[in-house]
Amino acid sequence: MKILITGTAGFIGFHLANYLINRGDEVIGIDNINDYYDVNVKYGRLERSGIDREKIEYNKIIKSGKFENYSFMKLNLEDKDNLDKLFKDEKFDKVCNLAAQAGVRYSLTNPNAYIQSNIVGFINILEACRFNNIKHLAYASSSSVYGLNEKMPFSTSDNVDHPMSLYAASKKSNELMAHTYSHLYNIPTTGLRFFTVYGPWGRPDMALFLFTKAILENKPIDVFNNGDMVRDFTYIDDIVAGIVRVIDNPSKADLNWDSKNPNPSTSTAPYKIYNIGNNNPIKLLDFIEAIEKKLEIKAKKNFLPIQAGDVSKTYADVSDLIEDLNYKPNTSIETGINNFINWYREFFKV
Repeated sequence: MKILITGTAGFIGFHLANYLINRGDEVIGIDNINDYYDVNVKYGRLERSGIDREKIEYNKIIKSGKFENYSFMKLNLEDKDNLDKLFKDEKFDKVCNLAAQAGVRYSLTNPNAYIQSNIVGFINILEACRFNNIKHLAYASSSSVYGLNEKMPFSTSDNVDHPMSLYAASKKSNELMAHTYSHLYNIPTTGLRFFTVYGPWGRPDMALFLFTKAILENKPIDVFNNGDMVRDFTYIDDIVAGIVRVIDNPSKADLNWDSKNPNPSTSTAPYKIYNIGNNNPIKLLDFIEAIEKKLEIKAKKNFLPIQAGDVSKTYADVSDLIEDLNYKPNTSIETGINNFINWYREFFKV
């Protein structure tokens, strides 16, 4: 297949692109390489995939020096004209949209970034899919859409109309927009609600990266909600395995969908929402303990109240992903943390 992946300088996009490249798909990646976090990590990911940072120019496709079937273009999703031209020229079979302005806390101080990237950018992707015969659009949603919900585990059949951050609201908006296009234009769309993804090449604004860096520098770590946090930490390889299964299996209309008792995760249109998580929530303090064990250093903990927009617990019900696509996350938290720290030490030479 010929697949467009947006966000390939990002954490999940980088790993997904490499998986699909290695299995033989033709992949074109795009990313705007913004400075939300350390761009050296983003360029490092691209270089690992054979993209020469010195050759990167805006709106110019460059070939990988490592993989014949991989190319990259620096591009903003908000740039509709150039995005449309890319779709028209390249004639993709499928699209996986992972590019977005990420982060719950950042959305409190930079709301406009989320509207431009996550709303304007996403409508441009949908329009491009509409006019270019795209066979399937898979896209990133987020576990943050569950917002004020407290019923555990979080299920895609639950109502998610009470987000706690603009980031969450933008991801819920993506799901609504995707359904509209599936309904109106019969475009198969599948949304993936990711649950706390971690692993090598992970984001510097995420807990594992922040904790590892601080502990190695003998600095205290900020532990929010006084440590009373639970997360469904999901290892990157398990996430990629789930995404690939989804890409390969376009959503179909649910013939049993009941308009009088509507299931939010399916439709009479070719539309589907999946949770993609580890299905095994971990206490934050146990997560920190696993980091301490690998580093052989005791963390100095700065206990703080919960931050605005944060939820205290996440737990994914992934039964439909298991049933539909045989998804089985199987990476232990110890293995995942060890792999991350080994990468971190190598990349940062510490």
